[in-house]
Amino acid sequence: MKVCGIEIKGKEAVICLLSSNNGLFEIGDCRARSLVLSDADTAEGLLAFQATLAKLVEDYRIEKIVIKERMKKGKFAGGADGFKLEAAIQLIEGLSVSLISATRIKELLKLKPLPILFADTGLKMFQEAAFKTAYAALIDTSESSPTL
Repeated sequence: MKVCGIEIKGKEAVICLLSSNNGLFEIGDCRARSLVLSDADTAEGLLAFQATLAKLVEDYRIEKIVIKERMKKGKFAGGADGFKLEAAIQLIEGLSVSLISATRIKELLKLKPLPILFADTGLKMFQEAAFKTAYAALIDTSESSPTL
């Protein structure tokens, strides 16, 4: 299964591709590390972002997108533009999209820790949350012990 983990930060969707096959995990190469919503105030801007992500999903044959859930209220609540991004992603036709909470990610990582250090993955530091989101989604559905 090929998963795209996404962490939304403001008008930016930070992405990481991760696939799993019989307990073996592989970090996928991708032409983009993040996608930016250029104009959050117009339908055209949202549709352009949605089309860009949909093309990425098609090109890399991504089966599922998992978004790190953000708080809706409180000090660390997500902003309006981020929720627009989330909605645009969820409304991509024919795509499986789910949310996973930070608490659930921590629980899963505690049960099945990363077998390597994040620094050894070759990803950029700002992709760490997206990577952990994708990894958590895959180990949440897998039955065998993961290896990278």
